[in-house]
Amino acid sequence: MAPDRREDRKGENLQSAATTVSDVIHSHYEGLTRAEKQLAESLLANYPVSGLGSITTIADNAGVSTPTVVRMVQKLGFRGYPEFQARLHQELEATISGPIAKHDRWASNAPGLHILNRFADAITSNLRDTLSDLDTASFDNAAALLADRKRSLYFVGGRITGSIAEYFFTHMQVIRPKTTLMSSNSSSWPQYMLNMSAGDVLVIFDIRRYEHDMATLAEVAHANGVSILLFTDQWTSPVAKHALHTFRVRIEAPSAWDSSVVTLFVVEALIEAVQSRSWDETKERMNALEGLFEQTRLFRRPDRT
Repeated sequence: MAPDRREDRKGENLQSAATTVSDVIHSHYEGLTRAEKQLAESLLANYPVSGLGSITTIADNAGVSTPTVVRMVQKLGFRGYPEFQARLHQELEATISGPIAKHDRWASNAPGLHILNRFADAITSNLRDTLSDLDTASFDNAAALLADRKRSLYFVGGRITGSIAEYFFTHMQVIRPKTTLMSSNSSSWPQYMLNMSAGDVLVIFDIRRYEHDMATLAEVAHANGVSILLFTDQWTSPVAKHALHTFRVRIEAPSAWDSSVVTLFVVEALIEAVQSRSWDETKERMNALEGLFEQTRLFRRPDRT
């Protein structure tokens, strides 16, 4: 089966820093020969590791000739196989970079602007690139999936993204019933999976330095008919191969830490899309919740004289 195709964006350099080799392969896929498509599918099957061997190994694994490898990488816009493989190595290094390495990379190239300006520029660029890559039909389908009250929803994130998963869950819990926040402790996941049924939805957050257990969770859930909605970065978590919908969000910032701003932007847009689809029911739940807040006096009310 041909991989999903992402359309070229006019005026954009396909080998820009914001574009992965996988993006380039997808955008050129329809123009490849049958042998080149066979090679492309082999490379994407275990991306990016499948492209890190020698040119002979790559050709043998795909069942094609070495000249086919040379022709395809040139067709993708690379000068040759060494440049193609160097880009894959750069991507792999980016996905496993820790906070210190990220800080040093930004600090060595930091312009003289104030950090607020540099952050604003980076986040604006992240938002623009994410939106240009985001398919609105996929967004709408994901919103419809989350709004379907026949399905149970489960949310899980990693060491950092667990807080975004909790934020998403907290809002969805108000909007609709049958929502569960999974613990970030993977040893407890089998108990949650025991309650999952075919057709339920599992929302996973997994960004670079991808957590191994997330891929295992996704694989087992998918095998049991659970629909997976993934939030990841531009390099794409291994969970994507099991996901029904994948949101590839730009996360780089002039910091030792990845930025969650655009991820939160997409999450909040989804929250609004879901509650708009079932506003009458959501409004009833909100009114009931406000009544409970009033009974428990959770929120401070101004004194009335």
